[in-house]
Amino acid sequence: MKTGNIQEKLRSLGFRENESKVLFVLLQGTPMNASRIAKEANIIRNSIYDILKDFVERGYCNEIETNTILNYQCIDLEVLADKIEKEFNQSNKERIKTLHDTLDEVKEHYSNTKSDPVGDKEVNIELIRGYNKHRMEKYLEYLKKSKVSVLGMYNLRGIVSPELDNAASEFIKRGGKLRSIYRIGLDFKIIKDGKALPATKDDLVRVCEGFQKAGEELRLCEIDIPNMTIFDNEIVFSNIIDKEIPKHKSADIIVRNKSNAKYMTDLFEFYWEQGRTIDMYKKSVINETEKQ
Repeated sequence: MKTGNIQEKLRSLGFRENESKVLFVLLQGTPMNASRIAKEANIIRNSIYDILKDFVERGYCNEIETNTILNYQCIDLEVLADKIEKEFNQSNKERIKTLHDTLDEVKEHYSNTKSDPVGDKEVNIELIRGYNKHRMEKYLEYLKKSKVSVLGMYNLRGIVSPELDNAASEFIKRGGKLRSIYRIGLDFKIIKDGKALPATKDDLVRVCEGFQKAGEELRLCEIDIPNMTIFDNEIVFSNIIDKEIPKHKSADIIVRNKSNAKYMTDLFEFYWEQGRTIDMYKKSVINETEKQ
């Protein structure tokens, strides 16, 4: 065995330098007394007794009493590996529990960092970078907390289902008013026969009719619109869209300010008036088909 290599791996497992030296000697499997172990490990004899005592208590080695002296012998290697693995698992569980306990305690005193006050009010801005699940979790967090209204402007992308998600459905059931404007486009896919296939205009109608049936009010818009949601006339959640920027580098901006929310609501109402109902869109599709 390569002494340095094995000892280095033992240290990477969390054993201190002298512990790795002693354990390496014990792994030979030969019963040895403390003096011999210290000699082969090349450490001071006085420093070995605490290590051997710890290893015996942890079950790494057996303490063998003879007529003249105590010997130490490593247990079966497979059993040893199992013991160390269980220690790792227990240690990780305790660390994870400590993590959650700590964060739960911090939550009691946690408050979002706020910007400098503007007049008598404060503007609270949060930036979320990266294309990951935490951005969607943040969005759902605000949706679940909303009580009165949710106004959204969206570009349908990815895989789209005609069913409203649970959070939106629950919001409507609580008496909330959900109004959305969707940009007319076919940049999304829909599940057909178990496959995600490019959407057609009929798919767009079917998806929107599904939303409407679930209680959502919506309009369709042909012009570019910002990807934005306004929660309870107070919080504006905006996704910065730039097709030239990779998804993992995109960002969301969350602004908690009633004045800003009012300006964005006015913008929403402007686009709402420019938009078309589903029936209006269906008629235009029929007209286009007849002309062809």
